[in-house]
Amino acid sequence: MRIYVADLAAHNNGKLHGVWINACDDLDVIKAQINEMLAKSPEGFAEEYAIHDYEGFSGYTLSEYEGGELLNHFGGDLEDARTAAEENYCGCYKSLADYAQELTEETTQIPENLSYYIDFERMGRDMDLSGDVFTIEAGYETVHIFWNH
Repeated sequence: MRIYVADLAAHNNGKLHGVWINACDDLDVIKAQINEMLAKSPEGFAEEYAIHDYEGFSGYTLSEYEGGELLNHFGGDLEDARTAAEENYCGCYKSLADYAQELTEETTQIPENLSYYIDFERMGRDMDLSGDVFTIEAGYETVHIFWNH
């Protein structure tokens, strides 16, 4: 798993400057690589960066902010974040209720006369409150869902 971290000062001035980093490295090693890249900026004083590309995340769509949120969820533990992205990622949905509905309909035969009584919003909320899943909201009606185990 690798991420491309871009120098935003250079980017905002039309220059491509960044570095590919092994996302499984220790967080201190990643920070050191980012700081080294920023120190070599063609724009002199650079301090802001963003993830502009990635590879090897097994279907998880990583953006510059969601990757950070995934790492933050695990207290900066890259191994746990990698496991979540590779093994526990459920997908991107409009809501947790949409995921609960899809999961229920794929695993259970629901009689049509009872389907109107199922509250998928409550099911999704219960999945979250019980700790079975966690979510990363990426914007309006865009939620990444992960199993917690």
